[in-house]
This record gives sequence, structure tokens and C-alpha cells, in this order.
Amino acid sequence: MVNTTALNPHEMALKNFDKAANALDLDINLRDRLKYPERELIVHFPVKMSDGSVKVFTGFRVQHNTARGPAKGGIRFHPDTNLDEVRALATWMTWKCAVVGIPYGGGKGGVCCNPKTMTLHELEGLTRRFTSEISIIIGPEKDIPAPDVYTNPQTMAWIMDTYSMTKGYCVPSVVTGKPLEIGGSLGRNEATARGTVYTVEEACRKLGINVEKSTTVVQGFGNAGAIAAGFMNDLGSKVIAVSDSRGAIINQNGLDIPKVVEFKAKTGSVVGFPGSDEITNDQVLELECDILIPAALENVITPENANKIKAKIIGEAANGPTTPEADEILHSNGIFMIPDILANAGGVTVSYFEWVQNVQHLFWKEIDVNEKLKSIMVKSFNDVVKISEEKNVNMRLAANMLAIQRVANAVKLRGIYP
Repeated sequence: MVNTTALNPHEMALKNFDKAANALDLDINLRDRLKYPERELIVHFPVKMSDGSVKVFTGFRVQHNTARGPAKGGIRFHPDTNLDEVRALATWMTWKCAVVGIPYGGGKGGVCCNPKTMTLHELEGLTRRFTSEISIIIGPEKDIPAPDVYTNPQTMAWIMDTYSMTKGYCVPSVVTGKPLEIGGSLGRNEATARGTVYTVEEACRKLGINVEKSTTVVQGFGNAGAIAAGFMNDLGSKVIAVSDSRGAIINQNGLDIPKVVEFKAKTGSVVGFPGSDEITNDQVLELECDILIPAALENVITPENANKIKAKIIGEAANGPTTPEADEILHSNGIFMIPDILANAGGVTVSYFEWVQNVQHLFWKEIDVNEKLKSIMVKSFNDVVKISEEKNVNMRLAANMLAIQRVANAVKLRGIYP
């Protein structure tokens, strides 16, 4: 498999932008305004560690485009986080919000750290200080963070509290993905996975695949991957393999997903689950199956392994799991791709619902959240399919064309100030 660290995610995002901009014959005067971030903040800040030492961390917050509304996007804590990764993720968030038609632009944040080696006290200190550092550009009307890799509802609670302390009153709408007790939304935790599965169901209908007789493979058994595996299992699909950072497991007769979730909670990994065989993380992507759900990090499907992928449908629960070159190979091999900016947009869609509920001080039932989410995901899927078929382009290009045109229209209408 290719060395994924050699693939610059921002360059990947720009390649996909250029393809869509060319297909749209986009005005040259608009291209640079849509291509590059509006604002980038880099901060270096101290945190007092549990042993009394002080360590300086580096963090980022990027706002890619706010023509359609406030910036929206997660904050990740990861040792490999860097500015280009955050730029790419902010760019994808702009297109993701636009493709599902919600009134946000794209933002993203990250801190270069290893949360697995940090105590809860250290993580709280890091989160609160990072929030203070980026508080000059975040806010309910400006930029609304959310959870991402190695951050969670507790992280959002610390951000909300820190921001609220600087304002002197409670501001729940400054973040989404919060605990329910302080203004979170029902259905938010499952939203990314649920949205992916809604689009997978639509793809199965389109291709004439019976979900109840299908097989599914999930690469990445974190929050989105584990929940997506559970939903596919509930629909009757046989989930034959799953993986996490330590390895992968397979059972051709189907894994008992609730028990795999319990096993990972106890042991820290899916590896060693009783009744399963161990395979490599590379092999899990190449298994014969109907549905493949990549739900881990970027750049796992590359030109080196794309020809080995045997799935009929790929639903990208992760951000940027497929390189542009691999996309072409998958398309030529007849694999139906549900691109990330469509497939995993359920998370930001329900984040939008959470923000609306916070602003209105009025909360919805979970059934209402899920029904609204399904309506948006199904419509967006069909909008992208329509462009794909009318323009004879692959699904990723179609999704990017739809999103970029919507943002371009907003930029043109708003003009240039002053």
C-alpha cells in the first residue's frame, strides 16, 4: 500500500476542486476565491501537565468559506495533525454543507497532540487553553466547532464552558455535538453513520441490491464505523469484516456487531474477537462484498489498491479516504461511489439541527431529527445522481459540481466588499 503520509490532503482537495471547476467552466475570477481559505489561525500555547511540567502545543483553526453562512467543522486531536490537513478538511466542509443545502461554510480545527498518552486533566487543560486561543474567531454567528477524531461530547462541553465564561453567560450554540444535558441534540451521536446508511440504502435501490441479502465491510471501527456497522446489521446486511487501528477481523458468516462493540469497549480493539479470523488492515479493503464503508482516516484507497477492491458500493463515512487517481480507477471498474461530502454529511446536518434548536431554545424529538435527516440525505443523493447521469461524470465530480456551483452563486450574489 502507498505511504499515505506522502499524499498531501490539501493538494488532493485542490485537485478535486479543479476537476469540478473545469467541468462547470467556472469563471476564473471566482476560482481563487473558492479554492483557498478565507482565514487561517495558528496558535502555540502552553499546558500544565500532570507531572507539573509545561508543554507547548500547536493548534489550528481554518475557515475556508463563509459566503453561505458561519464556518462549521470539527476539531481533532491527533499527533499527525498539520495545517494542510486542516485546510483540506475545512475545504471539504464547505462543499459538504453546500451539497446538502445547509446554510454553513466550511471550517476545521486541530491540535497536534497524542490524546492516548494524556490524562483527562491534561486533555481538559489543553482543550480550554486552545478554546481561549481561537475564541477570537469562533462564535455562534461566526464559526461553530464540533467533535472529530479523538474529540467527543465532553470536549465540546469544555469548549462551550470556556467560551461561555469569557462572555459571562451560557452560549450553548457555540459548539455542536454537546452532551444532551447542556443543549445537545437527540440523534447527533449517530448522525454521521445514519446519514451514510441512508445513502447506502438509496444506492442499493438504484443498483437493485437487496440490503437484507447483502454483505458489508467496515474499515475503521470508531464512532462512525461501529454505529454504521450496527445500522447495516439492523437492516439485515451481513457484516463480514471490521477493522480498527490495531488490525482487522473477518467471519464470512457475519459478525455479531453488538458483541464486537462490547468486546472493543473491554479490550480496546476488535482484534481477538471470539469466532473471528484476523486479517490485515490492507486486506479488509479488498474483500469481496456488496458494500464497503471506509470510516477511518484519509488516503486509504489509492492507485496501488483500487484495482483490488471488489465492493459494488463504497459509502465514504470518513473524510477523504479515496485519492483522485483511485477515484478514476474505481469508476472505470463500475464501482458505485458515494463520496464523502455526501455520504458523511449526516453529522453536519444534525449539527445544524442542534444549532437551530439552541438558537430557538426549542428541542425536537429524536424521530423528528431522524426524519428530517433522511429527507435531506435522500434528496441530496438524488440531486447528485441526477448531475452524474446528465453530465456523464462520476459521483464525486457530480457532488463537487453541485456544491461548488452553490457556493459560487452565493459569492457572486454577495459581490466584493468594499
